[in-house]
Parts: sequence; structure tokens; C-alpha cells
Amino acid sequence: MTTAIMVPVPRTPEEAEDPFVLHGRDLAPGFRLEDTSRWSDPIWSLKAAQFKSHERSRVLNFLAIPDRFVPAAKTLFYQLLSGELPDGEDRPEIGTTRGYFTEFKRFTKWLDKRWARRPDAIHLGAITSVDLEDYLKHLVTTLPPGSTRGVPARGTVRLLWRWRTRLGPDALAFDPRHLDEWSTPHTPRKRGENATDRLPEEVLGPLVVWSLRFLENFAPDILECNRQWHERRRTTSKPPRLTSEQAASRLRDFLEEHVRDNRPLPGYMGSPNLFQMAKSFNIARHHLDTHIEMINDAARQVGVAASAGLGVKIRGRLNDRPWIPDIDSQHTSPLGLAPLARHLLAAAYVVIAYLSGMRDSEVKHLRRGCLRIQRDEDGNAYRWKVCSLAFKGEDESAGVPAVWLVGEPVALAIDVLEQLQPSESDYLFTALPHGPGGKKGAPGATLCNSTTNQQLNDLVKWINSYCVARNRTDTIPNPGHGKVPLSLKTSQFRRTLAWHIARRPGGVVAGAMQYRHHSIQMFEGYAGTSASGFRAEVESEQAIARGQGLLTMIEGHEHHHLAGPAAAEAERRLEQFGEEAKFRGRVVLDEGRLQRIMSKHDPAIYPGDYVTCVNDPAKALCEKAKRGKAEDLPQHGGCQPLACRNVALTPANIDSWQRELDRIAQRLTTRPPLPPLLQRRLEQRQAEISAFLHRHSLTKDSA
Repeated sequence: MTTAIMVPVPRTPEEAEDPFVLHGRDLAPGFRLEDTSRWSDPIWSLKAAQFKSHERSRVLNFLAIPDRFVPAAKTLFYQLLSGELPDGEDRPEIGTTRGYFTEFKRFTKWLDKRWARRPDAIHLGAITSVDLEDYLKHLVTTLPPGSTRGVPARGTVRLLWRWRTRLGPDALAFDPRHLDEWSTPHTPRKRGENATDRLPEEVLGPLVVWSLRFLENFAPDILECNRQWHERRRTTSKPPRLTSEQAASRLRDFLEEHVRDNRPLPGYMGSPNLFQMAKSFNIARHHLDTHIEMINDAARQVGVAASAGLGVKIRGRLNDRPWIPDIDSQHTSPLGLAPLARHLLAAAYVVIAYLSGMRDSEVKHLRRGCLRIQRDEDGNAYRWKVCSLAFKGEDESAGVPAVWLVGEPVALAIDVLEQLQPSESDYLFTALPHGPGGKKGAPGATLCNSTTNQQLNDLVKWINSYCVARNRTDTIPNPGHGKVPLSLKTSQFRRTLAWHIARRPGGVVAGAMQYRHHSIQMFEGYAGTSASGFRAEVESEQAIARGQGLLTMIEGHEHHHLAGPAAAEAERRLEQFGEEAKFRGRVVLDEGRLQRIMSKHDPAIYPGDYVTCVNDPAKALCEKAKRGKAEDLPQHGGCQPLACRNVALTPANIDSWQRELDRIAQRLTTRPPLPPLLQRRLEQRQAEISAFLHRHSLTKDSA
């Protein structure tokens, strides 16, 4: 890893004539402090302190601040960027600082109008409590209903108090938190679960299936066209000089191949595209003029395409037919190389982001060679690891190396990306160079979040158009039924994966992608460690799912019909939990509220197939099996249900035990007879289960 650059210079403007505003920051590789912004510049570029390659370059534009408040703005943001930290404060990240600037601009523009009759008022220290109370009213009336901007807006103004020891006359004279309403938690408008938060199964299923089709079926054709496109750009030589006979022979072979395969000739405005035809088999354009009748005869047999193809024979199949007739040479065509390559890039993103649990910043920092494959002694791959950088929650601005354990589909996506990207591109998610939407920004820069969002939604539009044109039914539906357009976002995939691992629903995706298999892989690797935060997200989803199940039991009064040694304790806990979950006399299943209730009043009841665990660490046999580990959660792998006093039984649990007895009875009656040792073990197991059910399924024993 490249060592960050730290250059000691004076810490405040008063100690230097015109200091560099980023002198207190680590600088990204390739940047020199002497090339960065100074205090006197009207626009401060923050790019040198940005380490995430996929982020847009950020600036602080003081031309957008009212003139009288520019000195105060520069003082505050210089301190945030590089000034001496006040006691108890941490240096804010670049993204956070840029967010503060947006809200500071909002506040000072409002204040400039409010102080219109006070042209000499230039110091923010003159702000009164009445000013801030009126600003709160302004936010309420101007921000959209349900907007979350009120929280950072108030937090930015409070910086004038928190950093008061560094702001001189621009420091607030009082803490705004003492004002009524200033510290009131923001409550966004209530909304139902939708695609903004989590991708519904009906969207995710076909999206993943189509993404895998791109990678498995369509990618070889797109990659071959991409290879030829790059090869032609590297080749500057003119077509070879051929005799008329040689040119005619090449043309005849070309036409015969189209007639044999019943493929239309490349076209342009309804006529054969002679330029593209000559280019496709590498002869000069003028050689075709004397053979126009041969060309027209072939055109009458196979027709003329709406546009010119690249001449690559399509090998990918969909329902035993070529998925498209040809890849167009026109990049503006829906079947052109440029859009298809971008759709392939988006499909790879879907598979990687969804099946790895990686954040967008972590996906965007994948590089060539990031995949590590472990093979058995026969050379068969059995484990795939991906290396990238992790940023969230890390102390290093430049990110820290991290490893994710992934499945084979992710490995395939990475392999496709390494072929799709130009050889000089190190990152796998840089902008592609061909056609509209090609290279933008600095060479090697990765795609920003908004660009990937656009590409994801373009992929959905292409899939749906493709399906409509071919009368296919496997489109990607709009869960809003047309009222709200489907809008995919990069942040949805990790959230959705956590939800599916916690719930493990059925359906096409669960069947095709083996959710359980992938969840085990990811918990085995980096995504299951505290560093990634992914385990916490899954556990949060599991808690919500468990809470919903427990509230359903309470609503149906099922908790009054429990059996087992912990039945009475379970009933007591569930009664209490139901009271905590009530709002105005009704049990509310709002997900956000339920999450808060579970964090504070979790009854520690864990429904299962055979038992419902009413966890009490002092009685748990599985806890004793953990030999003193400090966790309070039950360990399902060490569960001893027939002996543990934490067991409660629902009717469904009893049915599961009864089915187990039926299976044992069936095995005991098989012919030929079982080996004596196995026979005795099954009979012993049968007796233990029967005695357990006899003791607990009829009466509620006290715990």
C-alpha cells in the first residue's frame, strides 16, 4: 500500500500567508500538496484527499456562499479539513465535510435574507436563539414531507458551537440543543416496504436470472466482438492489395455464408451496407462496385438487416435459438456493442453485489487478479476468494485489504470483467471506451454510484424490451404497478441479501442460487466477521423476522397453548412482549418500530422445527457445552432438546416429533432387519422421544 503523504505546515491562516487547506490530511497516491487548493482560492478541490476511486471529485465552492459570510465559511471548513481539533472532536471524513457545506450554504443564504437590513452583520456569533427557532420553522415549511435533511441541517449549524474554540467571532454563543425542538429526533414519514429499501422477490428473481444469462450465454459473443473492436483500433494498416479475383473470392465466401445460415446482409437505410461488408472481410470498398449484382442477388434471398452487424457468428443460445441475429456495428442500436457491453458490465455488478454481500465501494475497488481459487488434489475448484478494499468503519482513509468468500457465479463475473475491460484498465468497473457513454473523466477512474445506478436501470429496460419483442413472459416487473417507476440502486443488493439469508424464502432465486449454500460461504469468510458489518445486518433481519413470528403467535393466542418445561416462562415473556408491541391498543407490525422493540425488549424466544427455545443461559445445556464462552445466544448445533429445561413446544413442534417417531418406526420394520447396534439405538431414541412427548405434550410443566 502506498504510504500516505503528510506535510507539516502552519495550522491556521494566521500562521501562514496562504496555507494549503488539505495540509492536515492524508493525500491519495499521485497528488502533491503543492498542487492542492490554498485558502485564497474561491473553490477548494477536495479530490486529493479522496481515496475511493469511484467517488466524484468534490469541491467547496465559496462563490455559492453570500459574500459577507465567506470568511466565516472558510474559517469553519478550514478547521474541519486541517485545523487543530477541539477537545472531544474527530476529523470528519471528506464526504461528511462536503455534506456540511451543502447545509451551511442553505443556512447562510437564509440568514443573508433575514439580515438584509443589517449589511454590517458579518459574524455568525451574532446569531440569536430567535434566529435559530425561525430557521427551524423555515426547514419545516421548505423541506419536502418526510425529508431527512432536517437532521444534517441542524447538525451543521451546531458545528458553530462544537468548534467554537477555533472560530473566533463566528462561534455561536450558546448550544442550540437547549432550544425547544432542536434535539427532537427526526421521524420520517411512514412508508410501506418497497423496492427502495429491498428488492422484492418478483424483481430480484428475473434480474438475477437474466444477469446470469448475460454472463453464461451472451458474454462469449459480446466479448468476441469487444476483442475484435479493440484489435481493429490497435491495427492502423490499410486493407491488403488484392487482385480482382481475390476480392471476388472473399466476397463470394461472405455471401455464401450468409445465404447458408439465412442471415440478412448488413444494411443501412434499407440497402446493403457496402462499407461495412468490405470492412468485415478486410478488402477495399471499391472492390465491391463491380460485383453489385452478386450482392443484390444474395440480398433478395436473405434480405437486408436494419443495420450492419459486426459479422461475429452468434453462438449464445436462448431456448435453443441464437439470442440475437448479430451484434450491430452501430453503437446507438439496442443490439450494438456499446450498449450490450454496458449491460454485461451491469449484469456482472448484480451478481457480484448480490452474491458477495460487498458494499458498492468494495465492489468498485476490485482489480485484475483479485480472484483466488482453491482446488482439490484433482484440480477441481471448491473455494473462491475475492480481495478488495474495505472503507466503512476503518481507521485508514485509503481503505484496508479485505477478503470475501464467494460462490462460483461471482468468480465467473470477475472472469468476464477481466476480459471485457481494456488491458490497460486495472479496476474492473471503469467506464467502457466504445460508443456513447464511453470513457469519461480520468483514465482508470471507476464508475461512480449514479452511473452504476443508471446502468442497472438501463439493463432492466433492455431486458423488458427484449422480452416484449420476442413475446417472452420473464420480464422484470414493476412492483409499483406503474405508479412509481422501478429504480434500482446499488445499496439495495446487500440489504436484500441480508433479508434473504435471514428469511430464506422459496421461489426461483432461492432454488437457482442455493441461498443456504451461499449464506454458509459468506459467514465462513469475510462477510461473516464483525469487520464487514454484514453479520450484524443479517442478525438484525433475523431478529425482525423472529419478532414478526412471535407477534403472529400472540395475535393468534398460540402462546396460551404451549407445552414443555419452559411453557409457562414462554407465555409470561410473550405476554410482556405483546404489551410492549402494542400501540394505542393494537399490536403494530411496522418494521422500524418492531426493530426498536426487539433491540430493547427481545423476549429471547427462538422458534425452531422441533422446539421453541426460551433461552435462559443459566439452564441452557448448549451454553454449558460452549465451555464458558461469553455469548448469551443459544447454540443450535449443541442443542439437547430432550433434556434441556429451556424447551417449549408448539403444536407444530409436537407434530415434528411425531413425524420423527413415524420415520423411526418405519425404519425398524424394514426388511432385511437392521444391524443389532443400529436397531438398539433407534429403539432407545424412540423410547426417549415417546417419554418426552408423554411428559410435556399433555401438560405445561413448570420451568
